[in-house]
Amino acid sequence: MTQTQAPIIGDLLSLTQASVKRADLLLETVRSAVRAKVETDEQVQADLFESEQFAAHVFAWIATYVEALRQMDHWAHALMDEDKFGEIEQLILQIAFGEYLSQLAGGIPMSQGEIGRLSDIGLNASDCEDWRDAGVDILIARGNREPARARLCELMQQHSGAATFGATGLDDELEMVRDQFRRFANDKVVPFAHSWHLNDQLIPIEIIEAMAALGVFGLTIPEQYGGFGFPKAAMCVVSEELSRGYIGVGSLGTRSEIAAELILGGGTEAQKQQWLPKISDGSILPTAVFTEPNTGSDLGALKTRAVLDGDRYVVTGNKTWITHAARTHMMTLLARTNPETDNYTGLSMFLAAKTPGTDEVPFPSEGMSGGEIEVLGYRGMKEYELAFDGFKVDAQNLLGGVEGQGFKQLMRTFESARIQTAARAIGVAQSAMEIAMDYAQGRKQFGKPIIEFARVSSKLAMMAVEIMVARQLSYHSAREKDQGRRCDLEAGMAKLLGARVAWAAADNGLQIHGGNGFALEYPISRVLCDARILNIFEGAAEIQATVIAKRLLDRGHN
Repeated sequence: MTQTQAPIIGDLLSLTQASVKRADLLLETVRSAVRAKVETDEQVQADLFESEQFAAHVFAWIATYVEALRQMDHWAHALMDEDKFGEIEQLILQIAFGEYLSQLAGGIPMSQGEIGRLSDIGLNASDCEDWRDAGVDILIARGNREPARARLCELMQQHSGAATFGATGLDDELEMVRDQFRRFANDKVVPFAHSWHLNDQLIPIEIIEAMAALGVFGLTIPEQYGGFGFPKAAMCVVSEELSRGYIGVGSLGTRSEIAAELILGGGTEAQKQQWLPKISDGSILPTAVFTEPNTGSDLGALKTRAVLDGDRYVVTGNKTWITHAARTHMMTLLARTNPETDNYTGLSMFLAAKTPGTDEVPFPSEGMSGGEIEVLGYRGMKEYELAFDGFKVDAQNLLGGVEGQGFKQLMRTFESARIQTAARAIGVAQSAMEIAMDYAQGRKQFGKPIIEFARVSSKLAMMAVEIMVARQLSYHSAREKDQGRRCDLEAGMAKLLGARVAWAAADNGLQIHGGNGFALEYPISRVLCDARILNIFEGAAEIQATVIAKRLLDRGHN
Protein backbone atom coordinates (compact mmCIF):
# COMPACT_ATOMS: atom_id res chain seq x y z
CA MET A 1 0.00 0.00 0.00
CA THR A 2 1.35 3.39 -0.94
CA GLN A 3 -1.32 5.77 0.30
CA THR A 4 -0.02 8.43 2.68
CA GLN A 5 -3.18 10.45 3.27
CA ALA A 6 -6.43 9.10 4.62
CA PRO A 7 -9.61 9.88 2.67
CA ILE A 8 -11.36 11.37 5.69
CA ILE A 9 -14.61 13.24 5.22
CA GLY A 10 -14.35 16.92 6.09
CA ASP A 11 -16.13 18.21 9.21
CA LEU A 12 -16.65 14.59 10.21
CA LEU A 13 -17.65 15.22 13.82
CA SER A 14 -20.41 17.64 12.85
CA LEU A 15 -21.76 15.07 10.42
CA THR A 16 -21.72 12.22 12.92
CA GLN A 17 -23.31 14.29 15.67
CA ALA A 18 -26.11 15.40 13.36
CA SER A 19 -26.61 11.90 11.96
CA VAL A 20 -27.24 10.50 15.44
CA LYS A 21 -30.17 12.90 15.76
CA ARG A 22 -31.43 11.77 12.36
CA ALA A 23 -31.11 8.13 13.40
CA ASP A 24 -33.16 8.92 16.51
CA LEU A 25 -35.95 10.13 14.21
CA LEU A 26 -35.85 6.81 12.40
CA LEU A 27 -35.93 4.92 15.69
CA GLU A 28 -39.07 6.75 16.81
CA THR A 29 -40.76 5.99 13.50
CA VAL A 30 -39.88 2.33 13.91
CA ARG A 31 -41.02 2.29 17.55
CA SER A 32 -44.41 3.70 16.57
CA ALA A 33 -44.81 1.16 13.78
CA VAL A 34 -43.97 -1.76 16.06
CA ARG A 35 -46.32 -0.49 18.76
CA ALA A 36 -49.11 -0.43 16.21
CA LYS A 37 -48.45 -4.11 15.58
CA VAL A 38 -48.11 -5.43 19.13
CA GLU A 39 -50.17 -3.13 21.37
CA THR A 40 -53.80 -2.68 22.21
CA ASP A 41 -54.85 0.10 24.58
CA GLU A 42 -51.17 1.05 24.90
CA GLN A 43 -50.27 -2.35 26.34
CA VAL A 44 -48.00 -4.90 24.66
CA GLN A 45 -50.00 -8.07 24.06
CA ALA A 46 -48.03 -11.30 24.42
CA ASP A 47 -49.78 -13.06 21.53
CA LEU A 48 -49.29 -10.10 19.19
CA PHE A 49 -45.66 -9.72 20.19
CA GLU A 50 -45.05 -13.39 19.48
CA SER A 51 -46.74 -13.26 16.09
CA GLU A 52 -44.74 -10.14 15.21
CA GLN A 53 -41.48 -11.43 16.67
CA PHE A 54 -39.41 -10.79 13.55
CA ALA A 55 -40.52 -7.16 13.35
CA ALA A 56 -39.85 -6.71 17.08
CA HIS A 57 -36.36 -8.12 16.72
CA VAL A 58 -35.62 -5.85 13.75
CA PHE A 59 -36.64 -2.98 16.03
CA ALA A 60 -34.21 -4.22 18.70
CA TRP A 61 -31.35 -4.34 16.22
CA ILE A 62 -32.16 -0.87 14.86
CA ALA A 63 -32.17 0.49 18.39
CA THR A 64 -28.84 -1.21 19.09
CA TYR A 65 -27.31 0.35 15.99
CA VAL A 66 -28.59 3.80 16.91
CA GLU A 67 -27.15 3.50 20.42
CA ALA A 68 -23.87 2.20 18.98
CA LEU A 69 -23.59 5.26 16.74
CA ARG A 70 -24.42 7.54 19.66
CA GLN A 71 -21.64 6.04 21.77
CA MET A 72 -19.16 6.24 18.89
CA ASP A 73 -19.99 9.91 18.47
CA HIS A 74 -19.52 10.50 22.22
CA TRP A 75 -16.21 8.64 22.03
CA ALA A 76 -14.97 10.75 19.15
CA HIS A 77 -15.91 14.07 20.73
CA ALA A 78 -14.29 13.07 24.03
CA LEU A 79 -11.08 12.15 22.22
CA MET A 80 -11.15 15.44 20.35
CA ASP A 81 -11.40 17.31 23.66
CA GLU A 82 -8.35 15.39 24.89
CA ASP A 83 -6.42 15.99 21.64
CA LYS A 84 -6.37 12.20 20.98
CA PHE A 85 -8.54 12.10 17.88
CA GLY A 86 -5.95 11.08 15.33
CA GLU A 87 -6.12 9.66 11.85
CA ILE A 88 -6.81 6.09 12.90
CA GLU A 89 -9.67 7.18 15.16
CA GLN A 90 -11.13 9.36 12.41
CA LEU A 91 -11.09 6.49 9.97
CA ILE A 92 -12.72 4.14 12.46
CA LEU A 93 -15.47 6.69 13.10
CA GLN A 94 -16.02 7.41 9.43
CA ILE A 95 -16.23 3.75 8.46
CA ALA A 96 -18.46 2.86 11.39
CA PHE A 97 -20.98 5.55 10.54
CA GLY A 98 -20.83 4.83 6.84
CA GLU A 99 -21.50 1.13 7.36
CA TYR A 100 -24.08 1.27 10.15
CA LEU A 101 -26.10 4.06 8.54
CA SER A 102 -26.08 2.07 5.30
CA GLN A 103 -27.37 -0.97 7.13
CA LEU A 104 -30.06 1.05 8.90
CA ALA A 105 -31.26 2.12 5.47
CA GLY A 106 -30.83 -1.18 3.65
CA GLY A 107 -30.89 -4.02 6.15
CA ILE A 108 -29.14 -5.26 9.30
CA PRO A 109 -27.68 -8.78 9.46
CA MET A 110 -29.34 -10.25 12.55
CA SER A 111 -27.78 -13.61 11.68
CA GLN A 112 -26.18 -15.14 8.60
CA GLY A 113 -29.51 -15.74 6.87
CA GLU A 114 -31.74 -13.09 8.45
CA ILE A 115 -31.59 -9.49 7.31
CA GLY A 116 -33.75 -7.06 9.24
CA ARG A 117 -35.21 -4.40 6.97
CA LEU A 118 -37.57 -1.50 7.53
CA SER A 119 -40.07 -3.25 5.26
CA ASP A 120 -40.25 -6.07 7.82
CA ILE A 121 -41.86 -3.57 10.16
CA GLY A 122 -44.29 -2.48 7.45
CA LEU A 123 -42.46 0.73 6.60
CA ASN A 124 -41.79 1.99 3.09
CA ALA A 125 -39.47 4.66 1.77
CA SER A 126 -41.96 7.49 2.21
CA ASP A 127 -42.57 6.53 5.84
CA CYS A 128 -38.86 6.91 6.61
CA GLU A 129 -37.80 9.77 4.36
CA ASP A 130 -37.57 12.29 7.21
CA TRP A 131 -34.46 10.71 8.71
CA ARG A 132 -32.35 10.89 5.54
CA ASP A 133 -30.74 14.27 5.01
CA ALA A 134 -27.67 15.44 3.09
CA GLY A 135 -25.32 14.65 5.97
CA VAL A 136 -26.58 11.08 6.38
CA ASP A 137 -26.33 10.58 2.63
CA ILE A 138 -22.73 11.81 2.61
CA LEU A 139 -21.75 9.33 5.30
CA ILE A 140 -23.58 6.49 3.57
CA ALA A 141 -22.01 7.29 0.21
CA ARG A 142 -18.48 8.08 1.33
CA GLY A 143 -17.96 6.75 4.85
CA ASN A 144 -17.09 3.11 4.24
CA ARG A 145 -15.24 3.03 0.94
CA GLU A 146 -12.33 0.79 0.02
CA PRO A 147 -9.66 3.54 0.15
CA ALA A 148 -10.65 4.33 3.74
CA ARG A 149 -10.42 0.66 4.72
CA ALA A 150 -7.08 0.32 2.93
CA ARG A 151 -5.64 3.31 4.77
CA LEU A 152 -6.92 2.04 8.09
CA CYS A 153 -5.29 -1.33 7.53
CA GLU A 154 -2.05 0.43 6.57
CA LEU A 155 -2.12 2.30 9.89
CA MET A 156 -2.91 -0.91 11.75
CA GLN A 157 0.25 -2.44 10.32
CA GLN A 158 2.26 0.56 11.44
CA HIS A 159 0.91 -0.01 14.97
CA SER A 160 1.22 -3.78 14.86
CA GLY A 161 1.40 -5.21 18.38
CA ALA A 162 -0.61 -2.38 19.94
CA ALA A 163 -3.12 -3.36 22.59
CA THR A 164 -5.88 -1.64 20.64
CA PHE A 165 -6.12 -0.01 17.26
CA GLY A 166 -7.30 3.45 18.20
CA ALA A 167 -7.62 5.15 21.57
CA THR A 168 -10.32 3.53 23.70
CA GLY A 169 -11.33 6.63 25.64
CA LEU A 170 -10.55 5.02 28.99
CA ASP A 171 -8.42 6.77 31.60
CA ASP A 172 -4.74 6.04 32.18
CA GLU A 173 -5.41 3.87 35.23
CA LEU A 174 -7.61 1.49 33.28
CA GLU A 175 -5.13 1.36 30.42
CA MET A 176 -2.47 0.39 32.96
CA VAL A 177 -4.78 -2.42 34.06
CA ARG A 178 -5.06 -3.46 30.42
CA ASP A 179 -1.28 -3.52 30.01
CA GLN A 180 -0.84 -5.68 33.10
CA PHE A 181 -3.37 -8.28 31.98
CA ARG A 182 -2.23 -8.16 28.39
CA ARG A 183 1.27 -9.12 29.53
CA PHE A 184 -0.17 -11.89 31.70
CA ALA A 185 -2.23 -13.26 28.80
CA ASN A 186 0.69 -13.09 26.39
CA ASP A 187 3.07 -14.85 28.80
CA LYS A 188 0.84 -17.37 30.58
CA VAL A 189 -2.13 -18.03 28.30
CA VAL A 190 -1.57 -17.43 24.58
CA PRO A 191 1.32 -19.92 24.17
CA PHE A 192 -0.71 -22.74 25.75
CA ALA A 193 -4.36 -22.03 24.94
CA HIS A 194 -4.48 -24.01 21.72
CA SER A 195 -3.02 -27.08 23.38
CA TRP A 196 -5.59 -26.85 26.18
CA HIS A 197 -8.31 -26.69 23.53
CA LEU A 198 -7.06 -29.53 21.37
CA ASN A 199 -6.56 -31.79 24.39
CA ASP A 200 -9.91 -30.77 25.90
CA GLN A 201 -7.93 -29.91 29.01
CA LEU A 202 -9.02 -28.00 32.06
CA ILE A 203 -7.23 -24.70 32.52
CA PRO A 204 -4.29 -25.56 34.81
CA ILE A 205 -4.84 -24.73 38.45
CA GLU A 206 -1.58 -22.75 38.40
CA ILE A 207 -3.21 -20.29 36.00
CA ILE A 208 -6.19 -19.92 38.32
CA GLU A 209 -3.89 -19.32 41.27
CA ALA A 210 -1.99 -16.68 39.31
CA MET A 211 -5.26 -14.99 38.37
CA ALA A 212 -6.33 -15.00 42.01
CA ALA A 213 -3.04 -13.36 42.96
CA LEU A 214 -3.72 -10.64 40.39
CA GLY A 215 -7.13 -10.00 41.95
CA VAL A 216 -9.30 -11.21 39.06
CA PHE A 217 -11.96 -12.84 41.24
CA GLY A 218 -12.38 -9.90 43.61
CA LEU A 219 -12.04 -7.16 41.05
CA THR A 220 -15.43 -5.49 41.61
CA ILE A 221 -16.19 -6.87 45.10
CA PRO A 222 -16.19 -4.00 47.65
CA GLU A 223 -13.04 -3.61 49.73
CA GLN A 224 -14.96 -4.25 52.96
CA TYR A 225 -15.49 -7.82 51.75
CA GLY A 226 -11.93 -8.42 50.62
CA GLY A 227 -12.17 -7.17 47.05
CA PHE A 228 -10.66 -4.27 45.16
CA GLY A 229 -13.84 -2.28 44.58
CA PHE A 230 -12.92 -1.48 40.98
CA PRO A 231 -15.57 -0.16 38.59
CA LYS A 232 -17.26 -2.39 36.02
CA ALA A 233 -15.12 -0.76 33.34
CA ALA A 234 -12.11 -2.47 34.93
CA MET A 235 -13.96 -5.77 34.69
CA CYS A 236 -14.48 -5.08 30.98
CA VAL A 237 -10.79 -4.43 30.38
CA VAL A 238 -9.65 -7.50 32.33
CA SER A 239 -12.24 -9.71 30.64
CA GLU A 240 -11.20 -8.43 27.22
CA GLU A 241 -7.54 -9.17 27.72
CA LEU A 242 -7.97 -12.57 29.36
CA SER A 243 -10.50 -13.64 26.72
CA ARG A 244 -8.14 -12.45 24.03
CA GLY A 245 -5.74 -15.02 25.41
CA TYR A 246 -8.38 -17.73 25.73
CA ILE A 247 -12.11 -17.41 26.31
CA GLY A 248 -12.00 -20.06 29.04
CA VAL A 249 -9.55 -17.97 31.06
CA GLY A 250 -11.60 -14.82 30.50
CA SER A 251 -14.72 -16.67 31.60
CA LEU A 252 -13.34 -17.95 34.89
CA GLY A 253 -14.19 -14.61 36.42
CA THR A 254 -17.78 -14.72 35.16
CA ARG A 255 -18.89 -17.29 37.71
CA SER A 256 -17.28 -15.28 40.51
CA GLU A 257 -18.93 -12.13 39.19
CA ILE A 258 -22.37 -13.79 39.14
CA ALA A 259 -21.95 -15.29 42.61
CA ALA A 260 -20.72 -12.00 44.08
CA GLU A 261 -23.58 -10.05 42.49
CA LEU A 262 -26.09 -12.53 43.88
CA ILE A 263 -24.67 -12.30 47.38
CA LEU A 264 -24.21 -8.52 47.35
CA GLY A 265 -27.69 -7.94 45.99
CA GLY A 266 -29.67 -10.56 47.89
CA GLY A 267 -27.57 -12.09 50.65
CA THR A 268 -27.69 -11.51 54.36
CA GLU A 269 -24.79 -9.74 56.02
CA ALA A 270 -23.64 -13.06 57.45
CA GLN A 271 -23.63 -14.61 53.98
CA LYS A 272 -21.64 -11.68 52.63
CA GLN A 273 -19.06 -12.05 55.39
CA GLN A 274 -18.89 -15.81 54.91
CA TRP A 275 -18.59 -16.07 51.13
CA LEU A 276 -17.33 -12.85 49.55
CA PRO A 277 -13.77 -12.74 50.98
CA LYS A 278 -13.18 -16.33 49.87
CA ILE A 279 -14.61 -15.72 46.41
CA SER A 280 -12.45 -12.62 46.17
CA ASP A 281 -9.16 -14.37 46.98
CA GLY A 282 -9.97 -17.37 44.80
CA SER A 283 -10.06 -19.89 47.63
CA ILE A 284 -13.69 -20.58 46.65
CA LEU A 285 -14.47 -21.11 42.97
CA PRO A 286 -18.21 -20.87 42.29
CA THR A 287 -20.31 -22.25 39.44
CA ALA A 288 -23.76 -21.20 38.27
CA VAL A 289 -26.34 -24.02 38.32
CA PHE A 290 -29.53 -22.71 36.71
CA THR A 291 -30.39 -24.35 33.38
CA GLU A 292 -32.34 -27.60 33.12
CA PRO A 293 -33.03 -30.04 30.28
CA ASN A 294 -35.93 -28.93 28.06
CA THR A 295 -36.29 -25.51 29.72
CA GLY A 296 -33.55 -23.46 28.05
CA SER A 297 -34.21 -19.77 28.69
CA ASP A 298 -37.56 -20.45 30.35
CA LEU A 299 -36.22 -20.39 33.89
CA GLY A 300 -39.71 -20.07 35.34
CA ALA A 301 -40.38 -23.68 34.25
CA LEU A 302 -37.57 -25.19 36.35
CA LYS A 303 -38.46 -28.47 38.06
CA THR A 304 -35.50 -29.17 40.38
CA ARG A 305 -36.91 -29.21 43.90
CA ALA A 306 -35.50 -28.24 47.26
CA VAL A 307 -37.50 -29.50 50.26
CA LEU A 308 -36.77 -28.28 53.78
CA ASP A 309 -35.99 -31.13 56.16
CA GLY A 310 -35.00 -29.84 59.57
CA ASP A 311 -32.05 -27.50 59.16
CA ARG A 312 -31.24 -28.62 55.63
CA TYR A 313 -32.82 -28.56 52.20
CA VAL A 314 -32.87 -31.79 50.19
CA VAL A 315 -32.40 -31.20 46.46
CA THR A 316 -33.68 -33.50 43.73
CA GLY A 317 -33.58 -32.88 39.98
CA ASN A 318 -31.40 -32.41 36.93
CA LYS A 319 -29.37 -29.55 35.54
CA THR A 320 -27.49 -29.15 32.28
CA TRP A 321 -24.90 -26.94 30.60
CA ILE A 322 -23.19 -26.26 33.89
CA THR A 323 -19.79 -24.71 33.24
CA HIS A 324 -16.82 -25.60 35.46
CA ALA A 325 -19.03 -27.80 37.61
CA ALA A 326 -16.50 -30.41 38.72
CA ARG A 327 -13.60 -28.37 40.10
CA THR A 328 -15.58 -25.75 41.97
CA HIS A 329 -16.36 -25.38 45.68
CA MET A 330 -19.78 -23.72 45.62
CA MET A 331 -22.87 -23.66 43.44
CA THR A 332 -25.31 -20.80 43.04
CA LEU A 333 -28.19 -23.24 42.70
CA LEU A 334 -31.68 -22.28 41.56
CA ALA A 335 -34.41 -24.68 42.69
CA ARG A 336 -38.14 -24.78 43.35
CA THR A 337 -39.03 -24.56 47.04
CA ASN A 338 -42.79 -24.17 46.54
CA PRO A 339 -44.13 -27.25 44.72
CA GLU A 340 -47.54 -25.62 44.32
CA THR A 341 -46.13 -23.15 41.77
CA ASP A 342 -45.22 -23.68 38.13
CA ASN A 343 -43.61 -20.30 37.47
CA TYR A 344 -40.80 -18.12 38.78
CA THR A 345 -42.57 -17.25 42.04
CA GLY A 346 -41.70 -20.59 43.65
CA LEU A 347 -37.96 -20.48 42.96
CA SER A 348 -35.22 -19.93 45.53
CA MET A 349 -31.47 -19.43 45.24
CA PHE A 350 -28.97 -21.41 47.30
CA LEU A 351 -25.27 -21.00 48.01
CA ALA A 352 -24.61 -24.72 47.97
CA ALA A 353 -21.25 -25.95 49.17
CA LYS A 354 -19.74 -28.93 47.34
CA THR A 355 -16.49 -30.86 47.31
CA PRO A 356 -14.22 -30.15 44.33
CA GLY A 357 -13.75 -33.19 42.14
CA THR A 358 -10.81 -34.80 40.40
CA ASP A 359 -10.42 -36.30 36.94
CA GLU A 360 -11.08 -39.73 38.43
CA VAL A 361 -14.01 -38.67 40.66
CA PRO A 362 -15.46 -35.41 39.30
CA PHE A 363 -18.42 -35.27 41.72
CA PRO A 364 -17.57 -36.75 45.12
CA SER A 365 -20.31 -34.94 47.07
CA GLU A 366 -23.06 -37.21 48.35
CA GLY A 367 -26.33 -36.94 46.43
CA MET A 368 -24.72 -35.43 43.35
CA SER A 369 -23.47 -36.97 40.11
CA GLY A 370 -22.71 -35.76 36.61
CA GLY A 371 -21.23 -36.34 33.21
CA GLU A 372 -19.30 -34.21 30.75
CA ILE A 373 -20.91 -32.73 27.64
CA GLU A 374 -18.40 -32.75 24.78
CA VAL A 375 -18.38 -29.41 22.99
CA LEU A 376 -16.88 -27.72 19.92
CA GLY A 377 -15.18 -24.93 21.82
CA TYR A 378 -15.18 -23.08 25.14
CA ARG A 379 -13.48 -26.14 26.58
CA GLY A 380 -11.18 -24.91 29.31
CA MET A 381 -13.70 -25.34 32.13
CA LYS A 382 -15.81 -28.14 30.60
CA GLU A 383 -19.59 -28.45 30.47
CA TYR A 384 -21.60 -30.94 32.51
CA GLU A 385 -24.99 -32.47 33.09
CA LEU A 386 -25.75 -32.81 36.79
CA ALA A 387 -28.14 -35.01 38.71
CA PHE A 388 -29.22 -34.33 42.30
CA ASP A 389 -30.73 -37.13 44.35
CA GLY A 390 -30.93 -36.27 48.02
CA PHE A 391 -28.21 -33.61 47.81
CA LYS A 392 -28.27 -31.54 51.01
CA VAL A 393 -27.82 -27.80 51.46
CA ASP A 394 -27.69 -26.10 54.85
CA ALA A 395 -30.77 -23.95 55.39
CA GLN A 396 -28.52 -21.03 56.36
CA ASN A 397 -27.31 -21.04 52.74
CA LEU A 398 -30.70 -20.05 51.35
CA LEU A 399 -29.79 -16.74 49.74
CA GLY A 400 -31.30 -13.92 51.76
CA GLY A 401 -32.93 -16.36 54.15
CA VAL A 402 -36.34 -16.06 52.45
CA GLU A 403 -37.87 -18.53 50.00
CA GLY A 404 -39.35 -17.51 46.66
CA GLN A 405 -36.86 -14.74 45.87
CA GLY A 406 -34.51 -16.72 43.61
CA PHE A 407 -35.72 -15.55 40.23
CA LYS A 408 -35.73 -11.87 41.22
CA GLN A 409 -32.28 -12.25 42.75
CA LEU A 410 -30.99 -13.82 39.55
CA MET A 411 -32.50 -11.14 37.33
CA ARG A 412 -30.50 -8.51 39.19
CA THR A 413 -27.26 -10.19 38.13
CA PHE A 414 -27.98 -10.19 34.40
CA GLU A 415 -26.73 -6.65 33.84
CA SER A 416 -23.21 -7.38 35.09
CA ALA A 417 -23.13 -10.83 33.49
CA ARG A 418 -24.05 -9.46 30.08
CA ILE A 419 -21.60 -6.58 30.33
CA GLN A 420 -18.90 -9.09 31.14
CA THR A 421 -20.00 -11.33 28.27
CA ALA A 422 -19.83 -8.40 25.87
CA ALA A 423 -16.26 -7.82 27.05
CA ARG A 424 -15.43 -11.48 26.52
CA ALA A 425 -16.77 -11.19 22.99
CA ILE A 426 -14.54 -8.19 22.34
CA GLY A 427 -11.53 -10.17 23.56
CA VAL A 428 -12.35 -13.08 21.26
CA ALA A 429 -12.79 -10.70 18.33
CA GLN A 430 -9.48 -9.02 19.16
CA SER A 431 -7.79 -12.42 19.22
CA ALA A 432 -9.22 -13.30 15.81
CA MET A 433 -8.06 -9.99 14.37
CA GLU A 434 -4.53 -10.27 15.76
CA ILE A 435 -4.13 -13.87 14.60
CA ALA A 436 -5.50 -13.07 11.13
CA MET A 437 -3.39 -9.94 10.77
CA ASP A 438 -0.22 -11.76 11.72
CA TYR A 439 -1.01 -14.50 9.21
CA ALA A 440 -1.89 -12.03 6.44
CA GLN A 441 1.39 -10.20 6.87
CA GLY A 442 3.43 -13.40 6.68
CA ARG A 443 1.51 -15.35 4.06
CA LYS A 444 2.57 -14.59 0.46
CA GLN A 445 0.58 -15.30 -2.67
CA PHE A 446 1.28 -14.12 -6.22
CA GLY A 447 4.50 -12.49 -5.07
CA LYS A 448 3.27 -10.35 -2.17
CA PRO A 449 1.81 -10.61 1.34
CA ILE A 450 -1.91 -11.28 1.16
CA ILE A 451 -2.61 -8.29 3.41
CA GLU A 452 -1.98 -6.16 0.33
CA PHE A 453 -5.08 -7.57 -1.37
CA ALA A 454 -8.16 -5.41 -0.89
CA ARG A 455 -10.48 -8.21 0.21
CA VAL A 456 -8.03 -9.12 2.98
CA SER A 457 -7.23 -5.59 4.16
CA SER A 458 -10.94 -4.71 4.11
CA LYS A 459 -11.76 -7.63 6.36
CA LEU A 460 -9.10 -6.63 8.87
CA ALA A 461 -10.17 -2.97 8.81
CA MET A 462 -13.80 -3.88 9.47
CA MET A 463 -12.72 -6.06 12.39
CA ALA A 464 -10.96 -3.08 13.97
CA VAL A 465 -13.96 -0.82 13.36
CA GLU A 466 -16.58 -3.16 14.77
CA ILE A 467 -14.42 -4.09 17.75
CA MET A 468 -14.25 -0.40 18.65
CA VAL A 469 -18.01 -0.03 18.21
CA ALA A 470 -18.64 -3.01 20.50
CA ARG A 471 -16.12 -1.64 23.00
CA GLN A 472 -17.86 1.69 23.27
CA LEU A 473 -21.23 0.01 23.82
CA SER A 474 -19.79 -2.21 26.56
CA TYR A 475 -17.97 0.67 28.26
CA HIS A 476 -21.16 2.74 28.17
CA SER A 477 -23.15 -0.03 29.85
CA ALA A 478 -20.39 -0.43 32.47
CA ARG A 479 -20.47 3.29 33.25
CA GLU A 480 -24.24 3.17 33.63
CA LYS A 481 -23.90 0.25 36.04
CA ASP A 482 -21.23 2.07 38.05
CA GLN A 483 -23.53 5.08 38.35
CA GLY A 484 -26.20 2.87 39.89
CA ARG A 485 -28.56 3.31 36.97
CA ARG A 486 -30.65 0.53 35.48
CA CYS A 487 -28.74 -0.74 32.45
CA ASP A 488 -30.37 -3.99 31.36
CA LEU A 489 -31.08 -2.34 28.01
CA GLU A 490 -27.54 -1.07 27.48
CA ALA A 491 -25.97 -4.33 28.69
CA GLY A 492 -28.26 -6.32 26.42
CA MET A 493 -27.32 -4.21 23.40
CA ALA A 494 -23.62 -4.58 24.16
CA LYS A 495 -23.95 -8.34 24.45
CA LEU A 496 -26.13 -8.66 21.33
CA LEU A 497 -23.77 -6.71 19.09
CA GLY A 498 -20.56 -7.94 20.71
CA ALA A 499 -21.43 -11.58 20.08
CA ARG A 500 -22.09 -10.92 16.40
CA VAL A 501 -18.87 -8.94 16.08
CA ALA A 502 -16.88 -11.80 17.62
CA TRP A 503 -18.38 -14.36 15.25
CA ALA A 504 -17.79 -12.14 12.21
CA ALA A 505 -14.17 -11.52 13.21
CA ALA A 506 -13.50 -15.21 13.79
CA ASP A 507 -15.22 -16.27 10.56
CA ASN A 508 -13.39 -13.68 8.48
CA GLY A 509 -10.15 -14.47 10.28
CA LEU A 510 -10.50 -18.09 9.23
CA GLN A 511 -11.32 -17.01 5.66
CA ILE A 512 -8.08 -15.02 5.54
CA HIS A 513 -6.24 -18.23 6.44
CA GLY A 514 -7.90 -20.05 3.54
CA GLY A 515 -7.58 -23.81 3.75
CA ASN A 516 -5.10 -23.54 6.61
CA GLY A 517 -7.78 -22.01 8.78
CA PHE A 518 -9.73 -25.26 8.54
CA ALA A 519 -6.81 -27.20 9.96
CA LEU A 520 -6.98 -27.91 13.68
CA GLU A 521 -3.33 -26.98 14.14
CA TYR A 522 -4.06 -23.30 13.43
CA PRO A 523 -5.36 -21.31 16.43
CA ILE A 524 -7.96 -19.50 14.33
CA SER A 525 -9.91 -22.79 14.16
CA ARG A 526 -10.22 -22.70 17.95
CA VAL A 527 -11.21 -19.04 18.00
CA LEU A 528 -14.01 -19.77 15.53
CA CYS A 529 -15.38 -22.51 17.79
CA ASP A 530 -15.05 -20.32 20.88
CA ALA A 531 -16.75 -17.36 19.21
CA ARG A 532 -19.84 -19.36 18.32
CA ILE A 533 -20.99 -19.82 21.91
CA LEU A 534 -21.17 -16.09 22.56
CA ASN A 535 -24.41 -15.77 20.62
CA ILE A 536 -26.01 -18.45 22.79
CA PHE A 537 -25.06 -18.19 26.44
CA GLU A 538 -26.08 -15.42 28.85
CA GLY A 539 -29.19 -14.99 26.71
CA ALA A 540 -29.30 -16.22 23.12
CA ALA A 541 -29.44 -13.48 20.48
CA GLU A 542 -33.14 -14.08 19.94
CA ILE A 543 -33.92 -13.85 23.66
CA GLN A 544 -31.72 -10.77 23.91
CA ALA A 545 -33.57 -9.06 21.06
CA THR A 546 -36.88 -9.85 22.75
CA VAL A 547 -35.70 -8.30 26.01
CA ILE A 548 -34.45 -5.17 24.22
CA ALA A 549 -37.64 -4.74 22.20
CA LYS A 550 -39.95 -5.15 25.21
CA ARG A 551 -37.88 -2.72 27.25
CA LEU A 552 -38.03 -0.12 24.48
CA LEU A 553 -41.78 -0.59 24.08
CA ASP A 554 -42.30 0.00 27.80
CA ARG A 555 -44.33 3.20 28.03
CA GLY A 556 -42.19 4.26 30.97
CA HIS A 557 -39.04 4.17 28.86
CA ASN A 558 -37.78 7.51 27.57
